[in-house]
This record gives sequence, C-alpha cells and structure tokens, in this order.
Amino acid sequence: MQISQQTPMPSPPPAITTKDLSYLKDAMSWELLAFKKFHFYAQQVNDLEIKQAFEQAGQMHQNHYQRLLSHLQVNNDAIMANVPNPNQGQQH
Repeated sequence: MQISQQTPMPSPPPAITTKDLSYLKDAMSWELLAFKKFHFYAQQVNDLEIKQAFEQAGQMHQNHYQRLLSHLQVNNDAIMANVPNPNQGQQH
C-alpha cells in the first residue's frame, strides 16, 4: 500500500470558508481550554520545576490561540469580492 505524502501549504488561503471557520473555532476553544487548565495547575503546585513546566505549556497553548486568531483577522468580504465568479459573463 502506498501512502501519499502531502506537502504543507506555505501560507493559509486568503479567504476563510464556513467550514474553515468552524474548524478554527473548535481549535481555538481547545487551545483556550488547555491554556486555562495549565494556568490553573501552575497556581496549585508548590514545586518550582512543575510550576514552570505548567506555565510553559500554558504559554505554548496561548501562542497557538493567538496564531489561530491572527488567521481570522482578514477582510473576507474584500477578498471574496475579487474572486472570479464562473457564472459571471454567461448571458442567457
């Protein structure tokens, strides 16, 4: 059985579809929850090494959340206005 290798996209697409938005919302919810949990755990422990590990893990999830948020900060309407409509120009 041959497994196809997909190359990663160099950058996200300029427009966000409804399905993309749903995935992003889910991922952001998971990242935010993980950040909150690690922050809570860091406040509960006395061992400095464990506290730092929890804080680092929380920061990682906060950074992931911010990165996902940056993908949502686009003017989707302006981008979609420049996408050619295949039905345009067809006259019946």
